[in-house]
Formats: sequence, structure tokens, C-alpha cells
Amino acid sequence: MAATLSTTTSTRDKLLRARSASAPLAQLPTEDKDALLLKIADALEAQEKSILAVNQKDVETSGLDGAMRDRLLLTPARIHDMARGVREVAALPDPIGETLAEWTRPNGLRIRKVRVPLGVIGIIYESRPNVTVDTAVLALKTGNAIVLRGGKEAAHSNQRLVEIMAAVRGIPEGAIELLDSSTRHSVEELIKARGLVDVIIPRGGAGLISFVTESSVVPVIETGAGNCHVFVDESADLDMADRIVINAKTQRPSVCNAAEKLLVHERIAAEYVPRIVKKLIAAGVEVRGDGKTRTLAAGFQVGATNQQDWYEEYLRLCMAIGVVADADEAIAHINRYSTKHSDAIVTCDEANARKFLRGVDSAAVYWNASTRFTDGGEFGFGAEMGISTQKLHCRGPFALAELTSSKYEIVGNGQVR
Repeated sequence: MAATLSTTTSTRDKLLRARSASAPLAQLPTEDKDALLLKIADALEAQEKSILAVNQKDVETSGLDGAMRDRLLLTPARIHDMARGVREVAALPDPIGETLAEWTRPNGLRIRKVRVPLGVIGIIYESRPNVTVDTAVLALKTGNAIVLRGGKEAAHSNQRLVEIMAAVRGIPEGAIELLDSSTRHSVEELIKARGLVDVIIPRGGAGLISFVTESSVVPVIETGAGNCHVFVDESADLDMADRIVINAKTQRPSVCNAAEKLLVHERIAAEYVPRIVKKLIAAGVEVRGDGKTRTLAAGFQVGATNQQDWYEEYLRLCMAIGVVADADEAIAHINRYSTKHSDAIVTCDEANARKFLRGVDSAAVYWNASTRFTDGGEFGFGAEMGISTQKLHCRGPFALAELTSSKYEIVGNGQVR
């Protein structure tokens, strides 16, 4: 098996196995990796009942409710989606060995820059067992070993999923390692494992991400919280705006690409604010608003916003609405309060749209589309490790190409300097 799940095995032993596995993984041919992924997809579907059984145990003992419970819950449809995502990753081009650039120097040296695996990836995440599968298969496709440290709420689900993947014949021992989630000690060991782990990816709430980025001695690719905005401009098609706002807020409010804030141009606010407030409330959304919003929606129950509201990622059916003077004020507001994740403008004015796309400093910026599309699968990546909101190494949904580094291969015929 490619992972030993007993908590009696030390974190260091698991990290050493992952480091040992990284070399043979890096050499696996594309066809071998793809065949392993297809076997994983089949195994997940074949083991649906056992996965659902342990997941139900996690759900019942987690004490979670609302959005967090939804993140933890697996269903037959979600298991099918996981397997489909694995097959999509298998069908994607393999970035390993890709030539990024090549040239010949005047002295005859031929230089080629090629993609190579990162090595050993550590990922720390909370109660989303689908992340266990998504990240493991992306690592396998790119020839990386992965060390998983999930949340304690999903311990049984994560263990079963790793058992299933690790049991696939042909996966090198140590390629997928699962750390004990019963205490925080394994997190601290992982983020201090410089030399054994090449990169850490924290994926979850702001508290987890802040702890890892501030404490890790291993390089970190930061996935960000999602305080996402939709701005409805004065020229917007209001029917389109309704669809986008409702979808961005309610389709799955517990995820990081759900919209948390709505900004409305003051010239259409008298018409649009009461209209969209009515629809949001009908969809079960708690609505908060600035002074102008509350005045325009006086006939509805709208709570007052405070300064903290504009910074908060609600992760539930709650949305704050503000009225702004124009696109410039919307851009300034977003750049001040957003987490630089995903923000959208709804407008028929191309000049304002282009200004918004250029001016908003976020990983994904939309014109006339829901923020819910910031996702590896929706971008055609099959799955994702997370959504990076930082600017170094990668930004936005990161998947296969972003799980690589590069090296230079230089060919000569006896040149010396």
C-alpha cells in the first residue's frame, strides 16, 4: 500500500516514505500515471457504500451544522463527481517534461527549460473529504508525493479514501501519506519539515491559513479566503444581474467562491436594491446593508452593516449590500475590503467592464458571470489544489501546471568557460 494509516506510525516516518517515493514518482511515464488514475476512479465508485458509511459516522459525530456540515457531507452524487474529476485529470495533458523554452548560445551550448515535479507536497485542510481525492490525484498526475493532513471532523472519511487510493496496484509506497488529525502536533511537525517537504498548501478558514503562513519554515502556497463581490453597474441587464447575484450567493454558500457582497450603482439603486433584496430574502438569505440600501429597502428586513461586515467572509446565506457612485468607487471598495479572490461586474458598458477587469486586483475577475466559476473543474483543470490569492508561483485555481517547478537541461560538445 502507498500509505500506512495507523496513528502509531510517526509523522517523520511518513514524511521519509513520501520523500523516498518522490523519485520513482517523478520517473513514471504519462501512460502509467493515467492508468493509475483511472483505476482510482473505478475503485472510488466500487467502494461507494463503504465511503458513505464512514462519512455518515463523521457527520454524526462532528457537531457541525449549516455550511460546515455541508462541506463534510458526501453523497452518491458527490462520490460520482469525485470519480469523474479523477477521470478528467487523467485525460488532461501531462505537464511533466514539457519544454517551456529552448535556445542555442553563440558558443554552441543548447539550453532547454523543462517542467519537473515539485517533489513532496504537504496539504493541510479542513472538513472537505473531496479535497483528499482531488489533491492526491493531481499530485500523482504531476509525479509528486503528497502528505495529507485533513481535519479531525473528516478523519474516518479521509482514512477510507486514502485506503482505497493506496490499494491501487502500482502506486509507489509513500506516494500518498495521511497524517494523524487528532491533535495539532502533526500540523506543527509538517510545517517544520524543511528538507523532507518541498511546499505546504493550507486550505481552509482564515485562522488555519494565517497560522500556517506565519509559522511554516517550509515554503507556502497560500490559498485565500473568499470575500467575493458582485458589482451591478448602471447599464446592467437586471434580469442577468438577478441570475448572477442569486447564483453567486446561494448555489453553494459554504465555499470560497460564493459572493458575500453586492455593490449597486447609485443611478439604478432605487429600482434594483428593493428588487434584489426581495429575491435574496425569498431565497433564504439574511441581508445586511449600508444606510442607502436600508432606506431603499425599507419594506424589507435588512440589518445594518458595520465596518467588520465589509471584511467578513460569511460562508453562509448572508449578503451585505452597498450603494456606490460609479465603477471607480466599486473598484476602490473591492480593492480595500476583498480577499483578492473573485469579483464580478454586471454591465453592458464595455469601457466600464474593461476598467473593472484591469482595476480590480483579484485572482479572478468576471464580466457578466458568476464568481462560482473560480474552480479547477470549471476552468478545465479537472480538479484543483486550491485557489491561490498570492502572486508568487501561482494565482487563481492551481492544478497540474502549478504543481511543477522547472530545471534547465544544457547540452554541449566539450565547451569550457
